Amino acid sequence: QGHLVESGGGLVQPGGSLRLSCAASGFAFRLSGMSWYRQPPGKERELVATISSAGGITNYANSVKGRFTIFRDNAKNTVYLQMNNLKPEDTAVYYCNTPSASISWGKGTQVTVSS
Repeated sequence: QGHLVESGGGLVQPGGSLRLSCAASGFAFRLSGMSWYRQPPGKERELVATISSAGGITNYANSVKGRFTIFRDNAKNTVYLQMNNLKPEDTAVYYCNTPSASISWGKGTQVTVSS
C-alpha cells in the first residue's frame, strides 16, 4: 500500500525555478530510498533523481545534473525536488516513488517550461 501526492508544478519561463513536493503516507518512508520521475509528452516515464533513506546519497540523470536537487524531510514524510535553470525539455508530468516503484503511482504534477 502507500500513498503519494505530488504538488508544486506549474508554468515557468526558461531559466526559472520550481520546487516540487511529494507527501508520502502508508509505508515506512524514513526507511525507503525515494526517487523523482518524469514523463514528457508522448514519451516514456524516466528516472530523474534518487535519494537514500537518510538523505546522504543522491543520484541524478545526466540531463538534470547541476540544475536539480533532491532532498527530503523524514519528519514530514516529504521528498522535494528543487529545479533551477529550467529548460523547455524539462516539460513533463513529475512523479515520486521508491527506486523500485513499489508504491502505487500518484497523479503527478505538471511542469511546463515555456516562454
